Amino acid sequence: MAAGPFAVPSMRLLTGGELTVNREVCALVPSETAGPFPLDLTDTMFYFRQDIREDRTGIPLRQKIRVVGLENCEPMANVRVNIWHCDAEGNYSGYGSEVGTTYLRGYQMTDANGECEFITVFPGWYPGRTTHVHFQVHVSSSYSAVSQWTWLAADAQAPTLAHPALYPEGPDPLPPTSDGVFADGFDLQTADLLWDEAAQEYVSNYEVTVQGSGLSGIGHLERMASAVIEVEQNAPNPFRDRTVIGFVLHEPASVRWSLWSVSGQCVFQSELGSLTFGKHSIDVNLGRLGLRSSSYVYQLDATTVKGTFTAVKRMTQSAL
Repeated sequence: MAAGPFAVPSMRLLTGGELTVNREVCALVPSETAGPFPLDLTDTMFYFRQDIREDRTGIPLRQKIRVVGLENCEPMANVRVNIWHCDAEGNYSGYGSEVGTTYLRGYQMTDANGECEFITVFPGWYPGRTTHVHFQVHVSSSYSAVSQWTWLAADAQAPTLAHPALYPEGPDPLPPTSDGVFADGFDLQTADLLWDEAAQEYVSNYEVTVQGSGLSGIGHLERMASAVIEVEQNAPNPFRDRTVIGFVLHEPASVRWSLWSVSGQCVFQSELGSLTFGKHSIDVNLGRLGLRSSSYVYQLDATTVKGTFTAVKRMTQSAL
């Protein structure tokens, strides 16, 4: 099995639970402390997953996130979003009595619309803090935005009041206005929360603006990789069942490519062998690969005498 994929606003208008973007105005999300509970979601492929619940109980929550670049208020594709939060009893995995556990942590990569989503449970709370979720938007190895989002007090209390057996601590008594972390305001850090009766789950939308315009702020690791291999966005994108991945080798290399589901499984892998420098392409026909039509993350690994260099992007399934 290959290593897991790892990609090195005031305009939050909500209509029927969907995010609508005002392209004329966007504001940078405030930075917040990561808190004492981030662990390391960077080097462990285990955390590349959509469903982060593991054995945690709580009312189901489908959390949707859209990332927008400050420079042009456009969606940022192919950036990594890490999230982590406490369980219904206010505990974080990996600390104190929870050492060795990994629940309610994970990362996803944004699609062509700058969006990704997680399947989790609505978080509980603990003394001194209002209900919240920690997140990191990892644009590249040279820049990431670390912050938190919350919900309006009434929204945060709704799941716990409706399901008291799942939330033994009861409704959150501390509104965001009394939380010191959000003392400077939380307009840019507020998600919506809607109940989906058909799915029997809450759906939350959060849009965040970070520095950049598209994939920017390239760091040392990305520069090293791009000196050997440059991977293009697949075209067409979004796509139906077929698409093409183009890439350029700046020196001869042995190349391997793989497809990963957004839930974190490697579903296809192939060795392309030793290739000469220059432009190459991979025709992707999901039917021939025995894969269902869906969004995937693709990874290319180029190995030379200097080492192995990796590039990752996400391909987006067409809604049509």
